[in-house]
Amino acid sequence: MPRSPFPLALSAAAAFLLAAAPAPAQMMKSPDAAPSRAVPQGRSEVQLSFAPVVKRAAPSVVNVYASHVEKRSGARASAMEEFMRRFFGEDGRGRGSPGSMPGERAQKSLGSGVIVDESGLVITNNHVIDNMNEVRVALADRREFEASIVLRDPRTDLAVIKIKSPAGIVPMPFGDSDHLEVGDFVMAIGNPFGVGQTVTQGIVSALARTQVGSSDYQFFIQTDAAINPGNSGGALVDLQGQLVGINTAIYSQSGGSHGIGFAVPASMVKAVVETAKNGATTVRRPWLGARVQSVTPDIAESMGLDRPTGVLVASLQSKSPAEEAGLKRGDLILSVDGQSVDDPEAFGYRFALKGISGQTKFGILRGTGRSTVAIKLGPAPETRPRDVLKVRTRSPFLGATLINTSPAVAEEMQVDFPTEGVAVQAVDDGSIANRAGLQKGDLIVAINGVPISTTKDLDRVTRNTLNSWEVSINRGGEVLTSVFGG
Repeated sequence: MPRSPFPLALSAAAAFLLAAAPAPAQMMKSPDAAPSRAVPQGRSEVQLSFAPVVKRAAPSVVNVYASHVEKRSGARASAMEEFMRRFFGEDGRGRGSPGSMPGERAQKSLGSGVIVDESGLVITNNHVIDNMNEVRVALADRREFEASIVLRDPRTDLAVIKIKSPAGIVPMPFGDSDHLEVGDFVMAIGNPFGVGQTVTQGIVSALARTQVGSSDYQFFIQTDAAINPGNSGGALVDLQGQLVGINTAIYSQSGGSHGIGFAVPASMVKAVVETAKNGATTVRRPWLGARVQSVTPDIAESMGLDRPTGVLVASLQSKSPAEEAGLKRGDLILSVDGQSVDDPEAFGYRFALKGISGQTKFGILRGTGRSTVAIKLGPAPETRPRDVLKVRTRSPFLGATLINTSPAVAEEMQVDFPTEGVAVQAVDDGSIANRAGLQKGDLIVAINGVPISTTKDLDRVTRNTLNSWEVSINRGGEVLTSVFGG
């Protein structure tokens, strides 16, 4: 059985995220010189305590208690309570929801968080509060506060909540995750297994880990500081008591710590927090309008490189920032604002941090010549109305939600912007669409030979009762055609 990364929140659903084993990579350094470090000079230095660092950092780490309370009323509530009494013998409360009032059903999740602003902003993992509607936080001094959810960002598995009426809170300063080095001492502070605030110590084991599977931006700090379920959203702290990462996932066979944990770097955390400070409820990221691919050893050799490095421009969208800047198919992007990139994950991470205003500069290799290209920063455009359609008529699409495509929609759904078709935005579990095999991100391009350009086209076609349906779907660039019964 292969080991898999686990998100670290304690949830009543006990649903763990599975992904492939991490692949080695190396985080690119900032062009600024890293601070000098020295080997301990004698026994007294080796015996120094981490207690002063913990005293500085621990007051900023909180426990996050999230719940989703579903209220029921009347006969439906009474019938459900009777069902729960008969089968669970728990006074109608049911398993996984202790303390629920009659007529309520609650799901609960437990994780950690870090106070990052004196206004009461707390950063945590999105999976700690996913689907939750009530949040409380408890400080290290045992004070408790109600909190509201300010921002959710599933693409980074980060979320920002805000303490209501904060008083006497201590925010943790941000450290520079770009200056971390393998071997640096770090500490993980959180609430593992719900036992209360706990501190563990270790080193940075690796940088720029990819394929961890808990977010769209695969660029994690790996540490051997023991972190376990419940540490989600907790702090990874350097020896200055500064936040260098948010603990997010573990690589484990059993769900317990095996000395391989992953944290979102502070540079990405800071970008999400700044978005929340500016009053936004969603994170908007810059749009390039180009698809990039890895450089294989064969490609590197053909381009005269001594090793695979950078990312290759595979395609460009018309009127995109990439095209307008003069990028061409086959260009090799070597750096973003002077920071080297070795693979698409590193490139995506560096570019996402640049925001949606101003410009950034790519170092590129075209043929044998190196140059710099200025890329205008801005969000992906909404080129036409979304016209979201929830199919309710009997057809292979019953239970699917469809949406008109645009660069903005393609960016949100993490698919290449198509030239035709409408996108499947969601598929209800157990629906006809689900049983037909439709998936989020599929592009419906034709039905019974009729081209589908908008959701209005699909709505018009599916209003007819047919004995069979021939559906053409673009999935990952490959067009599949299937026939379904009526």
